[in-house]
Amino acid sequence: MATNTNSGVAPDTRGSNFFRLDRTLQAMLPVYVGQELADFLRPHLDLLGQRSANDLDEHAMLANAHPPVLHPRDRFGRDREWIEYHPSYKVLEKAAFDEFQIHAMSLRAGILGLDRPYPLVAKHAFTYLFNQAEFGLGCPINVTDSSAHLIQRFGSEKVKKLFLPRMLYSTGDEHWQGAQFITEKEGGSDVGSISMQARKRDGNWYLYGEKWFCSNADAEVIVLLARPESATTGTRGLGLFVVPRELESGERNEYRIIRLKDKLGTRSMATGELVFDGALAYQLGELDQGFRHMAEMINASRLSNGVKSAALMRRAAHDAQIVARERMVFGRKLVDQPLAKRQLIKLSLPAEQALTMWMFVASILDNANDETNRSRIKYELCARLLTPLLKFRATRDARRVTQDAMEFRGGCGYVEDFVNPRLVRDALLGSIWEGTSNIIAIDVVRRAIRRQDCLSELTELLEGKIDELSAVQDSYRNTLSSWLDKVGRFACETAEREDESLYRQVASALYHICTAIVMAWEAQVSGQGERLIWSRMVVDHRLSTYSPASSPHSSSSLVSNLFRGHPLSVEEANIALSKAF
Repeated sequence: MATNTNSGVAPDTRGSNFFRLDRTLQAMLPVYVGQELADFLRPHLDLLGQRSANDLDEHAMLANAHPPVLHPRDRFGRDREWIEYHPSYKVLEKAAFDEFQIHAMSLRAGILGLDRPYPLVAKHAFTYLFNQAEFGLGCPINVTDSSAHLIQRFGSEKVKKLFLPRMLYSTGDEHWQGAQFITEKEGGSDVGSISMQARKRDGNWYLYGEKWFCSNADAEVIVLLARPESATTGTRGLGLFVVPRELESGERNEYRIIRLKDKLGTRSMATGELVFDGALAYQLGELDQGFRHMAEMINASRLSNGVKSAALMRRAAHDAQIVARERMVFGRKLVDQPLAKRQLIKLSLPAEQALTMWMFVASILDNANDETNRSRIKYELCARLLTPLLKFRATRDARRVTQDAMEFRGGCGYVEDFVNPRLVRDALLGSIWEGTSNIIAIDVVRRAIRRQDCLSELTELLEGKIDELSAVQDSYRNTLSSWLDKVGRFACETAEREDESLYRQVASALYHICTAIVMAWEAQVSGQGERLIWSRMVVDHRLSTYSPASSPHSSSSLVSNLFRGHPLSVEEANIALSKAF
């Protein structure tokens, strides 16, 4: 339970447990990872859920209130810049990299006693809970993971031996974090314009140039793209390199952090501008395939981005629900007020969608990465479309949900004593990181649908989910099928006409029909009737169009089933749907 202040001010989530509060996460784990692994995960997630709502949350508040400071010289006047972090940031690092080792979960066995690497669904259950306390450190966790993956995948044996033991197995001061620096002054979306040069001398590569937006600026290991001398222009001329912060001799490599960015959000984590002046680098993979090699991590990075946005929404929803249950307004609890109840649904629906979507996408990527899966190519094509859909819609929804949750708490939500301002600031990053919304929408329609024909594979997969809905009434199965057909035709026609002005609408519509179908399937598999009600809410509130003067069908008769405090069966959900329509 949240701490009750007895002061007239509604309490916050402190004293609760984010895992225990999240009945959906608990119910969906067996659906996506199987009962045996779900049972193994439960005590670890319970511990992280408790810590994320309490001590980690306290440290996150402090770390964000006291951002890192760049010291350009050491005490002897040498140009050996270093970054000073608040002690609370180091506590958060210890929890993420040492105690739970989230960064290495999908890359090696043995973490928390599991005899194999974690599937993505299981790993991101930890990401999801940790980021409800601290969003900024989510970037170093993710880029350490993906940098190690690139080294593991494309590095020579020498490079693997040099970097991977300390990235994946070491803890404490011996551990090396990773970073990925792509963006230059011209921006990050046009990767083909990268101007950083790689020059070869005496058999070694050395880098010259500047990177403009470098998160986890003082990481021990940097993966980046640079253009070798005499290489062609565009993305085809880029090579992928890994750069150590320190050379094997113990000397600093030849690059400098010029300054740290004064950012709107993710203030706990250091983001800087770096200049490379002959920094030693090691080649990863084929020299002219750097962009293609780096692109292998795009799906994983976009999934991680979506998980983090889902975490922000869930944290905001937790906070709003506690306010609703505890705050008295005009003699009644806020949760009993019709307008407040409606707003609570509008807050919670995108959070529920994002949870469903990231778990579904992670499971698809797990299947795509399984070399023994005969349907691997099908899953790869589905993942190619699903990951940008998740990134596009979840990150945008997080901006609105965190702002509305601030309003739910009222004036106190605008004050830095509470988490709401930090959630709003952090949520704004998601739709910029890994491509702006316009870039992602173009990727969805022009590339994934028109050029790679991913939509036909995804449609077939979703039709199969509808076919499994034996416990769901026929009329609602038909509704889902009808919407899938309608959205699919809209997407294909828009792609064929290349009507770029509609690309964002296509991406949103596909996200919504996908979550509506998968939520209904989750109800079928788990027996959790609330998922079926949420599915109907997606159809009514996110897909259907209606006049502002009319009332969506589900707004009153179904809402009471979602916050009643105990589980709803699928049979009960079917009855509720029948009464509502």
